[in-house]
Amino acid sequence: MRNIFSPAPIVVVRTNFSSLFKFYSMTFSLKRGFITVMMFFLASSVFGQADSIDLFVQNQMQQRKIPGLQLAIVRHGKIIKTGNYGLANLQDSIPVSDKTVFTINSITKAFTGVAIVQLLEAGKIRMDAPVSQYLTDIPDTWKPVTVQQLLSHISGIPDIIDEEESVLIASNPEEAWSKVIQMPNDFKPGEKFSYNQTNYLLLGRIIEKLSGMSFQEFIRKEQLEKVGMPKTIQAGFGATKDIVMHAAGGYQYQKGKLTNMFFSLPPVLQTAAGMSSTAGELANWVIALQSMQLLKQPASFKALWTPALLNNGETRGFSRLLNGYAAGWPVIKRTDHPALAPVGGNRSALFVYPNDDLSIIVLTNLSGGSPDVFIDELAGLFIPDMKEANGFGLSPSLKNLKISLDQSGYKNAIEEVKKLKKTKSGFTAAEKEINSLGYKLLSQKRIQDALEIFKLNVYLYPDSANAYDSLGEIYEILGNTELAIKNYDQSLKLNPQNKNADQHLKLLRSGK
Repeated sequence: MRNIFSPAPIVVVRTNFSSLFKFYSMTFSLKRGFITVMMFFLASSVFGQADSIDLFVQNQMQQRKIPGLQLAIVRHGKIIKTGNYGLANLQDSIPVSDKTVFTINSITKAFTGVAIVQLLEAGKIRMDAPVSQYLTDIPDTWKPVTVQQLLSHISGIPDIIDEEESVLIASNPEEAWSKVIQMPNDFKPGEKFSYNQTNYLLLGRIIEKLSGMSFQEFIRKEQLEKVGMPKTIQAGFGATKDIVMHAAGGYQYQKGKLTNMFFSLPPVLQTAAGMSSTAGELANWVIALQSMQLLKQPASFKALWTPALLNNGETRGFSRLLNGYAAGWPVIKRTDHPALAPVGGNRSALFVYPNDDLSIIVLTNLSGGSPDVFIDELAGLFIPDMKEANGFGLSPSLKNLKISLDQSGYKNAIEEVKKLKKTKSGFTAAEKEINSLGYKLLSQKRIQDALEIFKLNVYLYPDSANAYDSLGEIYEILGNTELAIKNYDQSLKLNPQNKNADQHLKLLRSGK
Protein backbone atom coordinates (compact mmCIF):
# COMPACT_ATOMS: atom_id res chain seq x y z
CA MET A 1 0.00 0.00 0.00
CA ARG A 2 1.31 3.45 -0.81
CA ASN A 3 0.10 7.02 -0.90
CA ILE A 4 -0.68 8.23 -4.38
CA PHE A 5 -2.17 11.31 -5.99
CA SER A 6 -5.73 11.41 -7.25
CA PRO A 7 -6.52 12.15 -10.89
CA ALA A 8 -5.82 15.67 -12.08
CA PRO A 9 -7.21 17.80 -14.88
CA ILE A 10 -5.44 17.98 -18.23
CA VAL A 11 -2.36 20.15 -17.89
CA VAL A 12 -0.53 22.04 -20.62
CA VAL A 13 3.23 22.27 -20.06
CA ARG A 14 5.74 24.45 -21.89
CA THR A 15 9.41 23.65 -21.76
CA ASN A 16 12.39 25.92 -22.20
CA PHE A 17 13.03 24.50 -25.66
CA SER A 18 9.59 25.62 -26.87
CA SER A 19 7.94 22.21 -27.10
CA LEU A 20 4.26 22.12 -26.26
CA PHE A 21 2.70 19.04 -24.79
CA LYS A 22 -0.88 18.22 -23.99
CA PHE A 23 -1.33 15.72 -21.24
CA TYR A 24 -4.29 13.39 -21.38
CA SER A 25 -5.11 11.46 -18.26
CA MET A 26 -5.64 7.74 -18.48
CA THR A 27 -6.93 6.63 -15.14
CA PHE A 28 -6.95 3.25 -13.53
CA SER A 29 -7.60 2.29 -9.94
CA LEU A 30 -4.85 2.15 -7.38
CA LYS A 31 -5.05 2.12 -3.63
CA ARG A 32 -6.39 5.15 -1.82
CA GLY A 33 -7.84 6.48 -4.99
CA PHE A 34 -7.03 6.58 -8.68
CA ILE A 35 -3.56 7.13 -10.06
CA THR A 36 -3.33 9.10 -13.29
CA VAL A 37 -0.90 7.94 -15.91
CA MET A 38 -0.21 10.96 -18.07
CA MET A 39 0.24 10.13 -21.74
CA PHE A 40 1.84 12.84 -23.82
CA PHE A 41 1.77 13.47 -27.53
CA LEU A 42 4.43 15.24 -29.50
CA ALA A 43 3.71 18.74 -30.75
CA SER A 44 6.91 19.19 -32.73
CA SER A 45 9.95 17.31 -33.92
CA VAL A 46 12.00 19.24 -31.36
CA PHE A 47 11.03 16.62 -28.78
CA GLY A 48 13.06 14.00 -30.61
CA GLN A 49 16.17 16.05 -29.96
CA ALA A 50 15.62 16.30 -26.21
CA ASP A 51 18.31 14.58 -24.19
CA SER A 52 17.80 11.86 -21.63
CA ILE A 53 17.75 14.35 -18.75
CA ASP A 54 14.84 16.28 -20.26
CA LEU A 55 12.99 13.04 -20.95
CA PHE A 56 13.54 11.86 -17.39
CA VAL A 57 12.36 15.15 -15.89
CA GLN A 58 9.28 15.31 -18.11
CA ASN A 59 8.38 11.75 -17.18
CA GLN A 60 8.62 12.55 -13.48
CA MET A 61 6.48 15.66 -13.95
CA GLN A 62 3.84 13.59 -15.73
CA GLN A 63 3.80 10.89 -13.06
CA ARG A 64 3.68 13.36 -10.18
CA LYS A 65 1.53 15.97 -11.92
CA ILE A 66 4.04 18.74 -11.22
CA PRO A 67 3.00 22.01 -12.94
CA GLY A 68 6.44 23.64 -13.07
CA LEU A 69 10.02 22.61 -12.41
CA GLN A 70 13.49 24.14 -12.55
CA LEU A 71 16.71 22.12 -12.70
CA ALA A 72 20.43 22.74 -12.32
CA ILE A 73 23.21 20.14 -12.32
CA VAL A 74 26.78 20.78 -11.17
CA ARG A 75 29.65 18.46 -12.10
CA HIS A 76 33.30 19.05 -11.24
CA GLY A 77 32.63 22.58 -10.04
CA LYS A 78 30.72 23.76 -13.12
CA ILE A 79 27.06 24.02 -14.06
CA ILE A 80 26.66 21.52 -16.88
CA LYS A 81 22.89 21.53 -17.25
CA THR A 82 19.98 23.83 -16.49
CA GLY A 83 16.38 23.31 -17.43
CA ASN A 84 13.02 25.03 -17.17
CA TYR A 85 9.90 22.92 -17.55
CA GLY A 86 6.19 23.53 -17.40
CA LEU A 87 4.30 26.46 -15.93
CA ALA A 88 5.36 28.75 -13.11
CA ASN A 89 1.87 30.22 -12.91
CA LEU A 90 -1.13 28.19 -14.02
CA GLN A 91 -3.66 31.00 -13.86
CA ASP A 92 -1.87 33.05 -16.52
CA SER A 93 -0.02 30.20 -18.27
CA ILE A 94 3.38 31.72 -17.50
CA PRO A 95 6.17 29.24 -18.31
CA VAL A 96 9.09 28.57 -16.01
CA SER A 97 12.17 30.51 -17.12
CA ASP A 98 15.64 31.31 -15.83
CA LYS A 99 14.06 34.29 -14.04
CA THR A 100 11.51 32.20 -12.14
CA VAL A 101 12.01 32.24 -8.38
CA PHE A 102 10.78 29.32 -6.27
CA THR A 103 10.12 29.18 -2.56
CA ILE A 104 12.74 26.77 -1.16
CA ASN A 105 11.19 26.29 2.28
CA SER A 106 13.48 24.33 4.62
CA ILE A 107 16.46 24.40 2.26
CA THR A 108 16.85 27.73 4.08
CA LYS A 109 18.17 25.71 7.02
CA ALA A 110 21.27 24.79 4.99
CA PHE A 111 22.08 28.51 4.74
CA THR A 112 21.57 28.80 8.49
CA GLY A 113 23.98 25.91 9.02
CA VAL A 114 26.62 27.61 6.88
CA ALA A 115 26.10 30.83 8.86
CA ILE A 116 26.72 29.01 12.14
CA VAL A 117 29.88 27.38 10.78
CA GLN A 118 31.09 30.79 9.59
CA LEU A 119 30.71 32.01 13.17
CA LEU A 120 32.54 28.87 14.30
CA GLU A 121 35.47 29.75 12.02
CA ALA A 122 35.44 33.28 13.46
CA GLY A 123 35.82 31.84 16.96
CA LYS A 124 32.47 33.23 18.10
CA ILE A 125 30.65 29.96 18.74
CA ARG A 126 31.23 26.30 19.62
CA MET A 127 29.07 23.50 18.32
CA ASP A 128 29.22 21.64 21.64
CA ALA A 129 28.48 24.72 23.73
CA PRO A 130 25.17 24.91 25.60
CA VAL A 131 22.61 27.36 24.25
CA SER A 132 22.68 29.16 27.59
CA GLN A 133 26.19 30.38 26.77
CA TYR A 134 24.66 32.61 24.09
CA LEU A 135 21.03 33.06 25.17
CA THR A 136 20.05 33.67 28.78
CA ASP A 137 16.31 34.39 28.50
CA ILE A 138 15.28 30.78 27.91
CA PRO A 139 13.73 28.14 30.18
CA ASP A 140 16.08 26.23 32.46
CA THR A 141 15.16 22.98 30.71
CA TRP A 142 16.48 24.36 27.43
CA LYS A 143 19.81 25.60 28.75
CA PRO A 144 21.81 22.31 28.55
CA VAL A 145 20.90 21.84 24.87
CA THR A 146 23.93 22.31 22.61
CA VAL A 147 24.19 24.31 19.40
CA GLN A 148 24.74 21.04 17.51
CA GLN A 149 21.55 19.58 18.96
CA LEU A 150 19.58 22.62 17.79
CA LEU A 151 21.03 22.33 14.29
CA SER A 152 20.27 18.61 14.01
CA HIS A 153 16.78 18.52 15.59
CA ILE A 154 17.70 16.33 18.55
CA SER A 155 17.20 19.01 21.22
CA GLY A 156 13.91 17.84 22.71
CA ILE A 157 12.72 21.46 22.91
CA PRO A 158 8.97 21.82 22.22
CA ASP A 159 7.92 23.02 18.76
CA ILE A 160 6.50 26.50 18.28
CA ILE A 161 4.71 25.23 15.16
CA ASP A 162 1.61 23.06 15.23
CA GLU A 163 2.82 20.11 13.16
CA GLU A 164 -0.59 19.11 11.82
CA GLU A 165 -1.68 22.61 10.82
CA SER A 166 1.79 24.05 9.99
CA VAL A 167 0.97 27.26 11.85
CA LEU A 168 2.18 28.88 15.06
CA ILE A 169 0.76 27.38 18.24
CA ALA A 170 -0.80 30.80 18.97
CA SER A 171 -2.25 33.67 16.96
CA ASN A 172 0.94 35.75 16.85
CA PRO A 173 4.71 35.24 17.40
CA GLU A 174 4.79 36.92 20.81
CA GLU A 175 1.93 34.83 22.16
CA ALA A 176 3.40 31.68 20.62
CA TRP A 177 6.75 32.35 22.30
CA SER A 178 5.06 32.92 25.67
CA LYS A 179 3.27 29.62 25.23
CA VAL A 180 6.19 27.48 24.03
CA ILE A 181 8.51 28.50 26.90
CA GLN A 182 5.90 27.18 29.33
CA MET A 183 5.71 23.78 27.66
CA PRO A 184 7.68 20.77 28.94
CA ASN A 185 10.49 19.33 26.83
CA ASP A 186 9.42 16.55 24.50
CA PHE A 187 12.40 14.35 25.45
CA LYS A 188 15.90 14.53 26.88
CA PRO A 189 18.45 16.25 24.61
CA GLY A 190 20.02 13.75 22.22
CA GLU A 191 17.45 11.04 22.89
CA LYS A 192 15.84 11.06 19.43
CA PHE A 193 15.30 13.02 16.21
CA SER A 194 12.27 15.28 16.05
CA TYR A 195 11.98 17.97 13.37
CA ASN A 196 11.36 21.24 15.16
CA GLN A 197 11.20 24.90 14.12
CA THR A 198 11.92 26.31 17.60
CA ASN A 199 15.49 25.08 17.13
CA TYR A 200 16.00 27.43 14.20
CA LEU A 201 14.25 30.33 15.89
CA LEU A 202 16.90 30.07 18.62
CA LEU A 203 19.70 29.73 16.06
CA GLY A 204 18.48 32.92 14.40
CA ARG A 205 18.68 34.75 17.71
CA ILE A 206 22.19 33.39 18.30
CA ILE A 207 23.33 34.56 14.85
CA GLU A 208 21.92 38.03 15.50
CA LYS A 209 23.60 38.30 18.89
CA LEU A 210 27.02 37.09 17.77
CA SER A 211 27.13 38.88 14.41
CA GLY A 212 25.58 42.16 15.49
CA MET A 213 23.16 42.10 12.56
CA SER A 214 19.86 40.46 11.70
CA PHE A 215 19.87 36.91 10.42
CA GLN A 216 18.65 38.13 7.05
CA GLU A 217 21.43 40.72 6.79
CA PHE A 218 24.10 38.24 7.87
CA ILE A 219 23.05 35.68 5.27
CA ARG A 220 22.84 38.33 2.58
CA LYS A 221 26.26 39.82 3.37
CA GLU A 222 28.21 36.64 4.12
CA GLN A 223 26.68 34.32 1.51
CA LEU A 224 24.35 35.80 -1.09
CA GLU A 225 26.44 38.85 -1.98
CA LYS A 226 29.68 36.87 -1.97
CA VAL A 227 28.28 34.32 -4.39
CA GLY A 228 26.34 36.78 -6.50
CA MET A 229 22.69 35.77 -6.06
CA PRO A 230 20.66 38.83 -7.10
CA LYS A 231 17.34 37.02 -7.58
CA THR A 232 17.64 35.40 -4.14
CA ILE A 233 18.52 38.76 -2.58
CA GLN A 234 15.60 40.47 -4.31
CA ALA A 235 13.21 37.74 -3.17
CA GLY A 236 14.14 38.30 0.47
CA PHE A 237 12.99 36.09 3.31
CA GLY A 238 9.25 36.61 3.31
CA ALA A 239 8.35 33.36 1.53
CA THR A 240 4.96 33.87 -0.17
CA LYS A 241 3.92 36.90 1.88
CA ASP A 242 6.05 39.40 -0.03
CA ILE A 243 5.53 40.41 -3.64
CA VAL A 244 8.44 38.85 -5.52
CA MET A 245 9.09 39.46 -9.20
CA HIS A 246 8.87 36.33 -11.36
CA ALA A 247 7.80 34.19 -8.38
CA ALA A 248 6.37 30.76 -9.15
CA GLY A 249 2.97 30.06 -7.72
CA GLY A 250 2.47 27.43 -5.06
CA TYR A 251 0.08 24.53 -5.62
CA GLN A 252 -1.17 21.41 -3.90
CA TYR A 253 -3.71 18.67 -4.54
CA GLN A 254 -6.69 18.56 -2.21
CA LYS A 255 -9.12 15.70 -2.75
CA GLY A 256 -7.73 15.27 -6.23
CA LYS A 257 -8.13 18.92 -7.20
CA LEU A 258 -5.19 21.21 -7.86
CA THR A 259 -5.47 24.30 -5.65
CA ASN A 260 -3.42 27.36 -4.79
CA MET A 261 -1.20 27.12 -1.74
CA PHE A 262 -0.18 30.14 0.32
CA PHE A 263 1.94 30.39 3.43
CA SER A 264 4.10 32.96 5.17
CA LEU A 265 6.43 32.90 8.12
CA PRO A 266 6.97 35.56 10.76
CA PRO A 267 10.51 37.02 10.73
CA VAL A 268 11.52 34.98 13.79
CA LEU A 269 11.04 31.75 11.81
CA GLN A 270 12.62 32.82 8.54
CA THR A 271 15.82 31.07 9.64
CA ALA A 272 13.85 27.86 9.14
CA ALA A 273 12.07 28.29 5.83
CA GLY A 274 11.85 31.88 4.58
CA MET A 275 14.00 31.97 1.46
CA SER A 276 13.26 31.83 -2.27
CA SER A 277 15.76 31.27 -5.06
CA THR A 278 16.43 29.81 -8.50
CA ALA A 279 18.07 26.49 -9.31
CA GLY A 280 20.87 28.32 -11.10
CA GLU A 281 21.69 30.58 -8.16
CA LEU A 282 21.56 27.65 -5.75
CA ALA A 283 23.98 25.82 -8.05
CA ASN A 284 26.36 28.78 -7.86
CA TRP A 285 25.99 28.76 -4.07
CA VAL A 286 26.97 25.07 -3.92
CA ILE A 287 29.97 25.75 -6.17
CA ALA A 288 31.06 28.66 -3.97
CA LEU A 289 30.63 26.58 -0.83
CA GLN A 290 32.67 23.66 -2.11
CA SER A 291 35.39 25.91 -3.56
CA MET A 292 36.03 27.55 -0.16
CA GLN A 293 34.51 30.92 -1.04
CA LEU A 294 32.15 30.80 1.95
CA LEU A 295 34.20 28.75 4.39
CA LYS A 296 37.92 29.19 4.97
CA GLN A 297 38.97 25.84 6.42
CA PRO A 298 38.42 22.40 4.84
CA ALA A 299 37.88 21.01 8.34
CA SER A 300 34.75 23.16 8.61
CA PHE A 301 32.92 20.75 6.33
CA LYS A 302 33.14 18.15 9.07
CA ALA A 303 31.18 20.47 11.35
CA LEU A 304 28.72 21.29 8.58
CA TRP A 305 28.10 17.87 7.04
CA THR A 306 28.69 15.25 9.75
CA PRO A 307 25.35 13.89 11.00
CA ALA A 308 24.76 14.35 14.71
CA LEU A 309 24.80 11.31 16.95
CA LEU A 310 22.05 10.45 19.38
CA ASN A 311 22.91 9.49 22.92
CA ASN A 312 22.98 5.84 21.81
CA GLY A 313 25.54 6.60 19.09
CA GLU A 314 23.11 6.24 16.18
CA THR A 315 22.01 8.75 13.55
CA ARG A 316 18.43 9.55 12.67
CA GLY A 317 16.62 11.62 10.08
CA PHE A 318 13.38 11.99 8.16
CA SER A 319 13.26 8.57 6.54
CA ARG A 320 15.05 5.43 5.46
CA LEU A 321 16.69 7.50 2.70
CA LEU A 322 17.32 10.73 4.64
CA ASN A 323 18.72 8.84 7.62
CA GLY A 324 20.83 11.51 9.31
CA TYR A 325 20.84 15.24 9.99
CA ALA A 326 23.87 17.52 10.23
CA ALA A 327 24.11 21.32 10.64
CA GLY A 328 20.97 22.23 8.71
CA TRP A 329 21.71 19.55 6.12
CA PRO A 330 19.78 16.26 5.96
CA VAL A 331 22.20 13.42 5.26
CA ILE A 332 21.92 10.27 3.15
CA LYS A 333 24.30 8.04 5.07
CA ARG A 334 25.25 4.96 3.03
CA THR A 335 28.35 3.14 1.83
CA ASP A 336 27.92 3.92 -1.86
CA HIS A 337 27.35 7.47 -3.06
CA PRO A 338 26.50 9.21 0.23
CA ALA A 339 24.86 12.59 -0.13
CA LEU A 340 23.87 15.79 1.64
CA ALA A 341 20.24 16.45 0.85
CA PRO A 342 18.46 19.63 1.98
CA VAL A 343 14.76 19.38 1.16
CA GLY A 344 11.99 21.94 1.37
CA GLY A 345 8.22 21.84 1.59
CA ASN A 346 7.93 18.46 -0.13
CA ARG A 347 8.58 20.36 -3.35
CA SER A 348 12.26 21.25 -3.62
CA ALA A 349 15.55 19.45 -3.05
CA LEU A 350 19.28 20.05 -3.34
CA PHE A 351 21.49 16.94 -3.37
CA VAL A 352 25.27 17.12 -3.07
CA TYR A 353 27.24 13.92 -3.76
CA PRO A 354 30.69 14.91 -2.42
CA ASN A 355 32.44 11.65 -3.36
CA ASP A 356 31.17 11.92 -6.93
CA ASP A 357 31.68 15.69 -7.40
CA LEU A 358 28.05 16.00 -8.45
CA SER A 359 25.20 18.21 -7.25
CA ILE A 360 21.59 18.30 -8.44
CA ILE A 361 19.04 20.99 -7.63
CA VAL A 362 15.35 20.49 -8.42
CA LEU A 363 12.77 23.15 -7.53
CA THR A 364 9.04 22.67 -8.14
CA ASN A 365 5.86 24.59 -7.40
CA LEU A 366 3.91 21.56 -6.17
CA SER A 367 3.74 20.65 -2.51
CA GLY A 368 3.94 16.89 -2.79
CA GLY A 369 6.15 16.96 -5.87
CA SER A 370 8.88 15.45 -3.65
CA PRO A 371 11.89 15.61 -6.00
CA ASP A 372 14.05 14.02 -3.30
CA VAL A 373 12.39 10.73 -4.27
CA PHE A 374 13.80 10.76 -7.81
CA ILE A 375 17.06 12.74 -7.64
CA ASP A 376 19.12 9.58 -7.00
CA GLU A 377 17.74 8.13 -10.23
CA LEU A 378 18.58 11.35 -12.04
CA ALA A 379 22.11 11.06 -10.65
CA GLY A 380 22.20 7.61 -12.21
CA LEU A 381 22.36 9.28 -15.62
CA PHE A 382 25.87 10.36 -14.62
CA ILE A 383 26.77 7.47 -12.30
CA PRO A 384 25.46 4.25 -13.92
CA ASP A 385 25.58 2.07 -10.80
CA MET A 386 23.10 4.47 -9.16
CA LYS A 387 20.35 3.50 -11.58
CA GLU A 388 17.36 1.77 -10.04
CA ALA A 389 17.48 -0.65 -12.95
CA ASN A 390 20.87 -1.79 -11.65
CA GLY A 391 19.49 -2.34 -8.16
CA PHE A 392 20.75 0.84 -6.52
CA GLY A 393 19.01 1.59 -3.26
CA LEU A 394 18.09 -2.02 -2.60
CA SER A 395 19.51 -4.03 0.26
CA PRO A 396 22.27 -6.51 -0.73
CA SER A 397 19.77 -9.36 -0.54
CA LEU A 398 17.20 -7.69 -2.78
CA LYS A 399 19.90 -6.53 -5.16
CA ASN A 400 21.09 -10.16 -5.54
CA LEU A 401 17.51 -11.25 -6.11
CA LYS A 402 16.91 -8.58 -8.74
CA ILE A 403 20.12 -9.46 -10.59
CA SER A 404 19.10 -13.13 -10.63
CA LEU A 405 15.57 -12.36 -11.81
CA ASP A 406 16.76 -9.99 -14.52
CA GLN A 407 18.72 -12.93 -15.91
CA SER A 408 16.35 -15.84 -15.33
CA GLY A 409 12.98 -14.09 -15.55
CA TYR A 410 10.62 -12.85 -12.87
CA LYS A 411 8.31 -15.85 -13.17
CA ASN A 412 11.02 -17.73 -11.27
CA ALA A 413 10.89 -15.33 -8.30
CA ILE A 414 9.76 -17.86 -5.69
CA GLU A 415 12.28 -20.50 -6.80
CA GLU A 416 15.07 -17.90 -6.90
CA VAL A 417 14.35 -16.87 -3.31
CA LYS A 418 14.47 -20.50 -2.21
CA LYS A 419 17.81 -20.90 -3.98
CA LEU A 420 19.29 -17.67 -2.56
CA LYS A 421 18.29 -18.64 0.97
CA LYS A 422 20.37 -21.78 0.55
CA THR A 423 23.36 -20.27 -1.27
CA LYS A 424 23.63 -16.75 0.17
CA SER A 425 24.43 -16.53 3.87
CA GLY A 426 22.21 -14.01 5.65
CA PHE A 427 19.82 -13.59 2.73
CA THR A 428 16.68 -11.76 3.86
CA ALA A 429 13.77 -10.33 1.93
CA ALA A 430 11.81 -7.79 3.96
CA GLU A 431 8.14 -7.38 3.13
CA LYS A 432 8.25 -3.60 2.73
CA GLU A 433 11.29 -3.73 0.49
CA ILE A 434 9.77 -6.39 -1.76
CA ASN A 435 6.65 -4.26 -1.98
CA SER A 436 8.76 -1.23 -2.85
CA LEU A 437 10.57 -3.19 -5.58
CA GLY A 438 7.21 -4.14 -7.03
CA TYR A 439 6.17 -0.51 -7.25
CA LYS A 440 9.49 0.49 -8.80
CA LEU A 441 8.94 -2.09 -11.52
CA LEU A 442 5.39 -0.83 -11.95
CA SER A 443 6.64 2.75 -12.35
CA GLN A 444 8.97 1.46 -15.07
CA LYS A 445 5.90 -0.05 -16.80
CA ARG A 446 7.22 -3.58 -16.19
CA ILE A 447 3.78 -4.71 -15.12
CA GLN A 448 4.24 -8.47 -15.50
CA ASP A 449 7.51 -8.36 -13.56
CA ALA A 450 5.81 -6.32 -10.84
CA LEU A 451 3.02 -8.91 -10.71
CA GLU A 452 5.53 -11.68 -10.00
CA ILE A 453 7.14 -9.63 -7.22
CA PHE A 454 3.78 -8.95 -5.55
CA LYS A 455 2.97 -12.68 -5.83
CA LEU A 456 6.31 -13.42 -4.19
CA ASN A 457 5.45 -11.08 -1.32
CA VAL A 458 2.18 -12.90 -0.69
CA TYR A 459 4.03 -16.23 -0.77
CA LEU A 460 6.60 -15.03 1.78
CA TYR A 461 4.16 -13.06 3.94
CA PRO A 462 0.77 -14.81 3.76
CA ASP A 463 -0.46 -12.97 6.86
CA SER A 464 0.20 -9.50 5.46
CA ALA A 465 -2.86 -7.47 4.53
CA ASN A 466 -0.67 -5.04 2.64
CA ALA A 467 0.87 -7.78 0.49
CA TYR A 468 -2.58 -8.94 -0.64
CA ASP A 469 -3.68 -5.34 -1.13
CA SER A 470 -0.78 -4.70 -3.52
CA LEU A 471 -1.47 -7.93 -5.40
CA GLY A 472 -5.13 -6.96 -5.72
CA GLU A 473 -4.06 -3.61 -7.07
CA ILE A 474 -1.94 -4.99 -9.89
CA TYR A 475 -4.61 -7.49 -10.90
CA GLU A 476 -6.98 -4.53 -11.08
CA ILE A 477 -4.49 -2.70 -13.32
CA LEU A 478 -4.31 -5.79 -15.54
CA GLY A 479 -8.10 -5.88 -15.76
CA ASN A 480 -8.41 -9.22 -13.93
CA THR A 481 -11.42 -8.31 -11.82
CA GLU A 482 -11.88 -11.81 -10.38
CA LEU A 483 -8.36 -12.04 -8.94
CA ALA A 484 -8.39 -8.40 -7.88
CA ILE A 485 -11.53 -9.02 -5.81
CA LYS A 486 -10.10 -12.25 -4.39
CA ASN A 487 -6.95 -10.53 -3.13
CA TYR A 488 -8.68 -7.40 -1.86
CA ASP A 489 -11.07 -9.71 0.02
CA GLN A 490 -8.16 -11.51 1.65
CA SER A 491 -6.52 -8.20 2.56
CA LEU A 492 -9.74 -7.04 4.21
CA LYS A 493 -10.04 -10.29 6.16
CA LEU A 494 -6.52 -9.81 7.52
CA ASN A 495 -7.12 -6.13 8.24
CA PRO A 496 -10.82 -5.18 8.53
CA GLN A 497 -9.74 -1.53 8.87
CA ASN A 498 -8.27 -1.45 5.37
CA LYS A 499 -10.47 1.27 3.85
CA ASN A 500 -8.60 1.15 0.58
CA ALA A 501 -9.45 -2.52 -0.03
CA ASP A 502 -13.04 -1.90 1.02
CA GLN A 503 -13.41 1.02 -1.41
CA HIS A 504 -11.92 -0.90 -4.31
CA LEU A 505 -14.11 -3.92 -3.65
CA LYS A 506 -17.20 -1.73 -3.78
CA LEU A 507 -16.08 -0.19 -7.06
CA LEU A 508 -15.14 -3.52 -8.61
CA ARG A 509 -18.38 -5.19 -7.59
CA SER A 510 -20.42 -2.26 -8.84
CA GLY A 511 -18.80 -2.58 -12.24
CA LYS A 512 -17.67 1.06 -12.26
